[in-house]
This record gives sequence, C-alpha cells and structure tokens, in this order.
Amino acid sequence: MLIKIFNKILNMRYNSPPSLKNTVPFLLFFILSISSFAQNIPWSRQMADSFIARHKDSILVGKNTVTRWDYEQGLMLKAIEKVWYRTGEGKYYEYIRNDINQYVKEDGSIRSYKFDEFNIDNIPTGRALLTLYQQTQPDKEKYKKAADLLWKQLEEQPRTKEGGYWHKKRYPNQMWLDGLFMGEPFAAEYSALFNHPEHFDDIAKQFALIEKYAVDPKTGLIYHAYDEAREQKWADKKTGTSPNFWGRAIGWYAVALVDVLDYFPENHPKRADLIKYLQRLAPVLAKYQDKQSGVWYQVMDQGARKGNYFESSASCMFVYALAKASRLGYIPATYTANAKRGYEGILKNFIEKEADGSISLNKTVSVGGLGGTPYRDGSYDYYLSEPIRKNDLKGVGPFIFASVEMEIAAENAVGKDKKVALDYYFNHEFRKGANGKDEPFHYTWEDRMHSGFWLWGNTFRDLGAQTVSIPSAPTAENLKGMNVYIIVDPDTKKETANPNFIQPNDIAAIEKWVKAGGVLMLMANDTANCEIPHFNQLAKVFGIEFTSRNRNMVQGLQFEQGRLDIPANDKSIFKTASKIYIKELSPLALTGPAKSGLTDHGDIIFGISKYGKGTVFAVGDPWLYNEYLDGRRIDTSFENFEAGKDLAEWLLKQVVK
Repeated sequence: MLIKIFNKILNMRYNSPPSLKNTVPFLLFFILSISSFAQNIPWSRQMADSFIARHKDSILVGKNTVTRWDYEQGLMLKAIEKVWYRTGEGKYYEYIRNDINQYVKEDGSIRSYKFDEFNIDNIPTGRALLTLYQQTQPDKEKYKKAADLLWKQLEEQPRTKEGGYWHKKRYPNQMWLDGLFMGEPFAAEYSALFNHPEHFDDIAKQFALIEKYAVDPKTGLIYHAYDEAREQKWADKKTGTSPNFWGRAIGWYAVALVDVLDYFPENHPKRADLIKYLQRLAPVLAKYQDKQSGVWYQVMDQGARKGNYFESSASCMFVYALAKASRLGYIPATYTANAKRGYEGILKNFIEKEADGSISLNKTVSVGGLGGTPYRDGSYDYYLSEPIRKNDLKGVGPFIFASVEMEIAAENAVGKDKKVALDYYFNHEFRKGANGKDEPFHYTWEDRMHSGFWLWGNTFRDLGAQTVSIPSAPTAENLKGMNVYIIVDPDTKKETANPNFIQPNDIAAIEKWVKAGGVLMLMANDTANCEIPHFNQLAKVFGIEFTSRNRNMVQGLQFEQGRLDIPANDKSIFKTASKIYIKELSPLALTGPAKSGLTDHGDIIFGISKYGKGTVFAVGDPWLYNEYLDGRRIDTSFENFEAGKDLAEWLLKQVVK
C-alpha cells in the first residue's frame, strides 16, 4: 500500500500545477522518512516510474526529441511490461496500450513505419503488439494485423546467400549483432503463438551464422558485424568482420539468446545449440568483467587503453543475460555471482538519485554503427567518439531488465526444485486459440486473458518453482514429484459436455499424496458455476466443506461489496496484503483437523487443514485469476496481486521434502 501512495505523490510532482508542486517535496520527504521507505521500492519500479514521468504521453527516442515507431520504443515497452508482471499495477499496462495506440490504426497499419526500408530495427515493438493481443480487450484485432505486417517484413527481408537477415536494405550483405535482438525474440513469440513451428529452424540459423562468422576464436568475443561480400571499408578482407568488440552489440546478442529461449520448443533439435552458445559466451563475459568495478567497458577487450570507459547499457544487458540464463539453468548457477557483482557495480557507477525523487542512469553511449554517412569505420576511436548520454533509453530499458532479474534472484530460493501442478482434468474447458486450434482455458497457466492464471503462475515461477499441468485423473504416478497440487472450479455439465467428476479413486490418490507431505489447494466457485457435490467429497476428507450459500455479491462496479480485510494481527499467510477482493464466494464449514485462515462476519473464508505430513488450503472462489491481479479491473486499493504472491510463498513453504 505504501508503494501505491508513493507513486501517487511522485505523479503529483510531475503533473500538478505550480501552486501545488512546492508541497510535493515535503510530502515525499514525509513518506520516505517513514521507515526509510525509499529503500523498499524495487529499482525496476523506481526506474519505470521515473521513465514514465519523463515520457508522460509518448516515448521520445533518439536525442529525446522525436516520436516514431522505433526499437528504443519497443525496448522500453518490454521493460515496462516486465514491471507490470512484477507488480500487477494496471498503469504500466495502460502506458503500453496508450503508446501503441498512437501508432496502430484499426486496419493494422502503423504510423511512421516504412515497410520497404526493410529495417530490422523496426521489429522489436512488435513484442508489445503480441502482449496486447493476448489480453482481454475489445479492439485487439488491430494488434494482430500490425504484428502480421512485421512478420511479413521478416518473411521478405533481404538475406545473405546463407540466409542471414540483412540489417537494413541500405546495408546489403551485412549481419549485425544488434539484428538478432531486433528480429528474433519477436519472431520466436509470433511463431509459438500463431503456429509456425517451421520458422524456429530459421531463428536458429540466424544465431548459427553469427557463431560461425563473427566469433573471434582467440577471445571468444563477438565482432559487431560481418559483411558477407567483404565490400565495406570496415570489413576484414579475409573474414568480413568489423574490427572491434563493442559492448552493447554483444549485449544485444546475449539478450536475444535468453529471450528467444522463452518461446523455443523444448523438443526442438536446435534448442540445444542456442543453449551451447550461451554456455560458450558466459565465461567470456565473466573474463572481461572488470574485477574492481564489476561492470564492462565500451570496447570490451581494451579496458586499459586510453579513452575507454565503463558503459552502462552493455553492463545492464550482461547482468540480465547472466542472471536469467543461470536462473533458468542454461548456464551454471555460479554465474549468478557475476550478475550480482555486475549489478552492484551498475548501482554504484551509473545510478543517480535526483532531487525530485526520481532516478537516472548515466554513461550510456548514444549509438554505435557501421558505414553510413558520415562513414563509421568501426575503429577504436570511432566507438569512443559517439556521445555519452544520461537516461538514454538503450540503457534505461536494460537497467529495468537487469533489475527485474536481480529482484527475482533475491527471492526465488523458496520455490527451488519445487513443482506446482494445476489440474486440467476436472477443470477441462476449451476455446479456439490464436493459432486456430482448440486450447484449454479458464484458470490455466497459459491463459493470459482475464480468465486465466498466467499472472499467478508467473509469481510461482519468479519464486523459483516450476509450474506444470496434470491433464488426467490424479494417480500416485502423476502426483509423484509434485509439491503443490491445485484443483480449481471443477466443471459442471453446463461448462463441459462430458465433465470429469471427482471419483473415489481420485480421492484416495490425493489423500495418500497429502498425507505423505503434499500441499493441496482447493478453489471452488459460486454454486451456480462449480460442481460442488463431488468436490465436497474430496474436501470433507480433510474436514472442509463448501457450503451452498454465496456471499460478497457484487453489483456492477461496486467493488467494495467484494472487500475482505486481512487482520493486522495475523500475517501468518498474507504478510503484505491487507485488503483483498473476492466476489460471489462460497463460505466454508469446518470440522476435525481444519481451522479457519480468515473469518469475516462469522463466515469462514479460508480453511486450512494439516493432514499427516501435508497441508490443505481451501477457498470458495478462484479469486487469483488475471482479471483480479493485473490492475486493470478492480480499484487499485485492493491488493490481490500482493495477496497472490503472499499465498504462493506460503504454499511453497508448507512443502515437506
């Protein structure tokens, strides 16, 4: 709650009339003085809020003087998206949507975008289009049409003889490291979302060509670019490579690798190659990390040379890539220490706190390119000649990326080596997906619309756990290795033609699993939308019963009718949340080992049962789905997102290994 108050005051500082602005520093001082509050605001959020305050209505790119469809815009929107996923604050989503809506028209055309330039730098903002398209909102088809346009560009993008994308039409036969970040994460997500499995071979090829032609065999570093035709002045006549190792270029490549893997199919034969490229690159990054400061130089292998300097954007990119790759097991966990040391160096060397409470990032090189007019020769002197800027978006965005990863690293031990399974058998509804095929939805991990559990699943993943689904009836075999098992809203005949009702064999398997130490969560729904009778047969084994009564009946937008308060003197489960929203829920009746986890006006809202070595948690509503976590629907005074994280952490801590 304090963070929400702080943000409102910070917004006042930038948006109030002059007569009120003088009061804002005092208000900021007051709130920051309450238990050193500033130290509790994550750096990712501080930077996101500072950025939004400086770019209120639209994103200024380049020298902060123009707005256009641009890769810096796409980079920042992805950074803001990451903060949205970490906070559940709808203002971040609205910022993304409002910015994109300034460019994308109803027919999918994009203002200021020029298809025939075949500039791969125009692709990254497509990732925001895919994010918006996967949400619940009325006008989203235009985002799909705009994404299709960018996909069409990639399909027609000029290529080298071996199939590598030219960086731009006006840079023939050239592959730049930057281009891997610009094109491939979008291509991978688009391919996964719209069923283009054949394109993953092409994505892998782009990285393979860089590894083949641009990696220096002596140092392991990667040259900024190579010219297949060996025609450019900057190109080595034998290898075609540019002369030097520019930090941010290698940073773009590293970020592209870890982000593409988010969408690359687990069973694809080329996935292992991408992971090997990361494993090859990680020790190289560690070797060239400055031992004293923890950060990296502008020209990476010439740290002692006159004029070279610590550069912030590359340092942030390397921290992000190392932290994420080690968290996801692509590289050894020991590289987390390199990421941590690098991040500490970033905070010390580049972050500046401003008088108005915002923060800034210093020492980002404004640009780095090859060829063009005036001609850029790729020499050491050239890379040092480009201006250094404060709050350049090519540094601000990666700082948010890195901060989010380091914030995850600080808390993900609780879920390490634990699996959280979600039932897809008793809850078994389908819809047509974006690829035209039937897909499970409604309280599933994959569903990013308001009906899904994607955000709550992301919370579990950020806490270090693995989220999986169980699409068949529970048995000793498929529950083996599962630590938390969630059953939500079993289907009625109204929802599914042939619903799977809970049977005695299911109950026996689940009871044995809980008794051995499993953590079971039961989430019912209002009686009109949930198969209560069979669900209760399972719940009663643990002393819990979903009653036939409904409460918190919310009319329209009167969200206070769904309000529940967490007692200030009982933070055993909900450590941070105080006010939550649950509508149309079924109160519980408890017997035997079950006890109340929250009682409101005589009604038991949460039930907890310790059974053998295990734990059962029950609630009469699936209240943690995206609609009530993403900050877009209910009043911002409710803390469902925080409550979801509190509960996820509590469930993981109940696991008996």
